[in-house]
Amino acid sequence: MLKKSIFSACAVLVIAACSEPKNVVIEPAEVDLTEETVGEWITDNNGKVMFDPQTSGLVVLDGQLVTIADASADATQQLKLHTINPSNAKLTASSASFSFSNSVRRSCFYTYLSEQPDLEALAVDPRDPTVIYTVTEDATRTGALSPRCESKYEATGSTDYPTLLVKLKLKGEGKVEMNSVRPLQFSLEYEVGNFPNDGIEGLTMAADGTLYLGLEKDKAGQPRIFTVNIDDDFWSTTEFAPVSEPGVELPSFTSGNHPINGLALHTTANNETFLLAAARNDNELWIIDITKQKTTKRIPVSFKVNGGEACGNYVMDNASMEGLVVLEDTLWIINDPWEKNYMKNAVCEADVSRYEDLAPLLFPLPLKSSWFE
Repeated sequence: MLKKSIFSACAVLVIAACSEPKNVVIEPAEVDLTEETVGEWITDNNGKVMFDPQTSGLVVLDGQLVTIADASADATQQLKLHTINPSNAKLTASSASFSFSNSVRRSCFYTYLSEQPDLEALAVDPRDPTVIYTVTEDATRTGALSPRCESKYEATGSTDYPTLLVKLKLKGEGKVEMNSVRPLQFSLEYEVGNFPNDGIEGLTMAADGTLYLGLEKDKAGQPRIFTVNIDDDFWSTTEFAPVSEPGVELPSFTSGNHPINGLALHTTANNETFLLAAARNDNELWIIDITKQKTTKRIPVSFKVNGGEACGNYVMDNASMEGLVVLEDTLWIINDPWEKNYMKNAVCEADVSRYEDLAPLLFPLPLKSSWFE
């Protein structure tokens, strides 16, 4: 799956001229690093699959996995958190539909957030596990902002309608409140470009309050990673929240689409911290050293489905991994059924109806120390 690449003259100059690594062409490994994972259908206690949840993002809460639906999901799945038991891929609960704080109701973005927001990715705040962050992507389906709000939030540095960072607050008894919202601002020098459906799709948060954001593509067609520091005063204003660029090493591509569709953090036994990025189109994990001391690794992943006695384990044509999170010594991955391509996987007659229902799968992948060497 990995194609031989060469360093461009530009990339060599960038490396030589700057102490912080920038986007470079990363040479493929000389040995095959491909990992294999077998997915299980996520089902409820009655054995029914999740119907068209368009799962986006994955976090851990109390040893359980939690995901969210985006705006293209069935209406019954939206504006909720869905909890999955990793031991058996059972959907154990779905929250009530989100409620809204007074500050969100008074914001410029309430109409969009309360109707059909395109919520992408999740990140738990390590300092307060009752706080989860999500982010919006495509808002083209919503109405325009009011003239006052449009004037206030027009300098996004990216899309016409701002990318929104949203704070969710767990209220207990299956209740979740959309508690706060701030629009993100990208510096023009980042050249993010105006791509409403190719925005932020990955979130993960470090213990110091650094929130990492994975962008699908910029104006040059390259994936990017940005950061926002969420301190005690972050939600005290509704002004733009400017993002920063940490300058971590990412692969660079000369053609095609190679988005980041999920992010996770992992700290090794040696107390080294890495970002794990889901490169959906490439079926790869990117292992990124946040200190920029180690070269980024690209780990190809072969996705299979447990087809049971009827079909055994068979390879997926299009898995479209979307969310990932580390729980103990396992990386858990959830896919986002891509309607355009999902039926290409239906080679097992027993599973055809599941693909027709756009049902997701849960994939376990044991962590390997070699990824972080």
